[in-house]
Amino acid sequence: MRIRDFTAAGHWPTLLAAFLYFDASFLVWLLFGALANTIAGDFALTDSQKGLLVAVPLLGGALLRLPLGLLADRVGGRPAGLIGMALTIVPLVLCWLWAEGFSTLLAAGLLLGIAGGSFAVALPLASRWYPPQYQGLVMGIAGAGNSGTVLAALLAPRLADAVGWHGVFGIAALLMAATMVAFALLARDSPNETAPKQLSEYWSLRREKDVWWFAFFYGITFGGFVGLASFLGIYFHDQYGLDRGAAGTFTAICVVAGSFLRPAGGYLADRFGGIRVLRALYVAVGAVLLAMASVPPLAGAVVFLFVGLGLLGMGNGAVFQLVPQRFGREIGIVTGVVGAAGGLGGFLLPVVLGSLKQATGAFSGGFVCIGLASLTAAGALLYVSRAWQLAFLGRGGIARALVPVEVPVEAE
Repeated sequence: MRIRDFTAAGHWPTLLAAFLYFDASFLVWLLFGALANTIAGDFALTDSQKGLLVAVPLLGGALLRLPLGLLADRVGGRPAGLIGMALTIVPLVLCWLWAEGFSTLLAAGLLLGIAGGSFAVALPLASRWYPPQYQGLVMGIAGAGNSGTVLAALLAPRLADAVGWHGVFGIAALLMAATMVAFALLARDSPNETAPKQLSEYWSLRREKDVWWFAFFYGITFGGFVGLASFLGIYFHDQYGLDRGAAGTFTAICVVAGSFLRPAGGYLADRFGGIRVLRALYVAVGAVLLAMASVPPLAGAVVFLFVGLGLLGMGNGAVFQLVPQRFGREIGIVTGVVGAAGGLGGFLLPVVLGSLKQATGAFSGGFVCIGLASLTAAGALLYVSRAWQLAFLGRGGIARALVPVEVPVEAE
């Protein structure tokens, strides 16, 4: 692939706008995780409450991605993105000026799910500008906006020391407003936009088994990535006794791998076939996370988690190399469904880690559960890929996920 051909194939300002929107949204969405150690100290939270605190915004994202995906499919990605960013500012201001109790924080955290819903807007906005042979790379570049998790982990604890955790939310509100301006200037809806469909057509997707398979697979890759990104600050603080700043730094080191290797996952899926790549990634993730159950020393934990989150990030790119091939015409709402499953997986992971820590006194059980879930996904992908190959062989569609994408694929 030549860079010149890639840049000529689509609209790079929109791709940049999608990345910026996704990046700022992820920073905001993961702020509770980045500030959890500071907030937990103020409210004397238990282990399970810490897990719930960082999980609630992820649940909000799971619930709100569907309506945002529907909105983007009907009115266009650019208007939907601007609406999403404007609404995201509301819970940021709430946390900045009025959040003085744990219940208020949970309510605001649920509303921060609007930022997590950006997934269902930003990725289709970029995707529709590019032909099938570039989908893995495009989705990877736009999706690399999850690097906002790195910025949140690295900067938020230190800013909290300077201005307090309430002030961090005020700064984030200003950042979101600036991102809105940049997005409005750069983003354009593709002329290849599909005509809005009736609500009954979206509802009919429930009968598509492939939607639910993609939801499960993304629940493991993205759920694993975002759930760990939210929880690692707590893990490093509680397991190794690191202060808030150091815990944030080590979290950022681990998360950066998953953020920036997402495009690599999409590129490898384009080159070698998404199913092959994704299956190998699930096996590797399972092995790494099972190794974490042994409670390695700090240096070993950082290495394992760096590798594990990197593999999960690549898995995110590989999953969304497959989705546009199968559901090109319904990509907005399908992205919403699949992305919602990713948010739900992310919600469950901190809850499981926090609850098992409180029940057993150790994080080992949680890592065992995550590792086994990844290995289960590898087996499930092996099973379902055989059915895909038989069902779509000779008709394009998902069968091309088994080999590199070289020619346009007609959506089913």
